[in-house]
Amino acid sequence: MNESSITTVDLLRHGEPEGGIRFRGHTDDPLSKTGWAQMRAACPDSNSWQIVVSSPLLRCAGFAAELAANTGIPMETDVHLREIGFGAWEGRTPEELMQDDPGCLDRLWRDPASFTPPGGEGLAAFAARVTAGWNDLLLRHAGKHFLVVAHGGVNRVILCQALQIPIHNMFCLDVPFAGRSRIRILGSGDQALTQLLFHGNPQA
Repeated sequence: MNESSITTVDLLRHGEPEGGIRFRGHTDDPLSKTGWAQMRAACPDSNSWQIVVSSPLLRCAGFAAELAANTGIPMETDVHLREIGFGAWEGRTPEELMQDDPGCLDRLWRDPASFTPPGGEGLAAFAARVTAGWNDLLLRHAGKHFLVVAHGGVNRVILCQALQIPIHNMFCLDVPFAGRSRIRILGSGDQALTQLLFHGNPQA
């Protein structure tokens, strides 16, 4: 198989945002000082990428813009890569939500396809949005090695789609702050073989 038929994608979740652990969704908080350090530590080999693609939200795009400026690698943002919208949960901590409804988080983690936070984005619509963006990236950047800087939910959907994991099992995948995964796609279209080379290792 020649190199032009091999596409390599690194998925990188943003680091810790300002304000700590909260359900942010579309809330546009920037990275904290710790978050910046996490992201920089996760990318010691930044010159290996040919393009950087980022969610437009600050906790992703801020680091992606710095990386592009420091390396000269082209950068683009893609609205398909925004995090899932959490509706009334936006900006709230897990502890606050459980005080109001002790079972709400368990229902989300166990069956996200059936449980949507009030006013939030349904999982099916979210997964369709992310998958459309992912397929477009693979088409436009076939044969390249590129970095995607996105969110926990977005990266879970991509991994589920790539590895043929049912979307309702997405929370079986741990995606930590600044966690990095690498996917290799051999070939294209229906005959493509997708391999997970590593997952969740910031120092890989």
